[in-house]
Amino acid sequence: MLQISNLDFRVEARPLFEGASASISSGWKVGLVGRNGTGKSTLLRLIREDVQNPTNDSAIRLNSGARLGWVAQEVAASDTSVLDVVLAADEERAALMAEADTATDPMRIAEIHTRLVDIDAWSAEARAAEVLMGLGFKHEDLSRATREFSGGWRMRAAIAGVLFSQPDLLLLDEPTNYLDLEGAAWLEGYLKKYTHTVIIVSHDRELLNRCVTHTMALEHRKLSICPGGYDDWLKLRAAKAAQLESQRAKQEADRAHLQAFVDRFRAKASKARQAQSRVKMLERMQDITIPIAERTTPFSFPAPEEQLAPPMLELQGASLGYGEGALILDDVNLRLDPDDRIAIVGTNGQGKTTLVKSIAERLPLMDGKRVAPKAVRIGYFSQDQMDELTPGETVLDHVRHALPKDTSVARQRAIAAAMGFSHEKVETKVDKLSGGEKVRLLLGLMSMEKPHVLILDEPTSHLDIDSREALIYALNDFKGAVLLITHDVYLAEATADQLWLVKNGHATRYDGDLQDYRALVLQADRGEDAPKKNGKAKTAKAEPAPKIDKAEQRKLA
Repeated sequence: MLQISNLDFRVEARPLFEGASASISSGWKVGLVGRNGTGKSTLLRLIREDVQNPTNDSAIRLNSGARLGWVAQEVAASDTSVLDVVLAADEERAALMAEADTATDPMRIAEIHTRLVDIDAWSAEARAAEVLMGLGFKHEDLSRATREFSGGWRMRAAIAGVLFSQPDLLLLDEPTNYLDLEGAAWLEGYLKKYTHTVIIVSHDRELLNRCVTHTMALEHRKLSICPGGYDDWLKLRAAKAAQLESQRAKQEADRAHLQAFVDRFRAKASKARQAQSRVKMLERMQDITIPIAERTTPFSFPAPEEQLAPPMLELQGASLGYGEGALILDDVNLRLDPDDRIAIVGTNGQGKTTLVKSIAERLPLMDGKRVAPKAVRIGYFSQDQMDELTPGETVLDHVRHALPKDTSVARQRAIAAAMGFSHEKVETKVDKLSGGEKVRLLLGLMSMEKPHVLILDEPTSHLDIDSREALIYALNDFKGAVLLITHDVYLAEATADQLWLVKNGHATRYDGDLQDYRALVLQADRGEDAPKKNGKAKTAKAEPAPKIDKAEQRKLA
């Protein structure tokens, strides 16, 4: 299906690929992994021919006639319905349907209808609706104009379009960034059943373990492929590193033995020939090099200076929303204790972000009580805060503003270094930082307050797998409470021991774990009975439609 041969490519002076090669067969589901900045997205663009390779334009070869599909950008806001946008993504069907309305030649009309039957064109609306609803749209949404949806929902429509068109080679770059846990679970099942070839760039470890058949790693400017998911690749990499270490130890022992013979007998005429032979053996011996693992800077959340007695925070009969006519959650009664680790689940648009904003006092209650001691400090992170960084100011400027005025420059730089910013990087303006670097800066600034509660709303969208692992360690070491909204199942399972469910205008504790909830979602999608836990059945109610494009409602989770 796809052949990559001796690919060389650089961006300005920085090489991304040097002699990289890989072969992908038809039907493979390939997870493309590597640290941020190594060139994963660039490789997808090279495959799509969005960028030209002046070094070797024939290094990437695709099967003749194969159709490529990818999500280029979000669907434009227009009066076209969501369903029609997805149907138009199948360009062949759309062209044939248009031609069928105007064709006059009986032979051509027959050809058109034969081809429409071959591609199952008459079931297209049902198939498009199935994809859209799997990604979170409701039946009543399908006829709504795309301008009524926020950018995140229009991106879902773009994903639905490329899935519906069923290309021979499907390229997906971090698709779960736009999906909630429910949408990600549906996508995983869809990709498992997809009959064509898929290359997916993702930092979602569970997705890479569950739905790919092969893992392609981009490391040290080279490509390597192994069967299995991400964890299988980790085991293989560890085994290869251990083998190289063993081979290098043996080589060093052989080298020392040969050198000792040379040093001992070089001056003796009777042994000179043998010594010279061993010198040549030493010269021919190639060094076994072990690639140096790139270090991931750890995250750190210092313990709060004083401990608070439980309950640390309560919502009592609270109504949450954005003012009259925009009530989102009603009669919320939840309690947060100092050692709670809670993941908040529920489909996008239900009000997860509304809930955490109300807890963090970034959104006033419409009714009810928020009870908390005056001493409680809350650290709040959301993707929206990236827009709050001051353009034109450096990393060091932001750290300086968060510290007392008499803090020395050396201390400021030390704090920035602990966040993961090198001596040179601290002078970088924030608008030049990558998404992952902005996340690190915001989390670092938040931790300087030594909060009692960490509220993290989708903290991992711009983090690679190694950084997500570092975040897990830091959260598990934190001596306070954690409230987490995330589509990353691995992160949630590794850090949370309780779930809150936001659904149908209410927020309640969920009696079960993430696997129970995931099974509930998938079975509800298939119309099956909910699973039982401790003899009690869980029921899934229909979700309301995503919120219309009102200024405040666009901000909902």
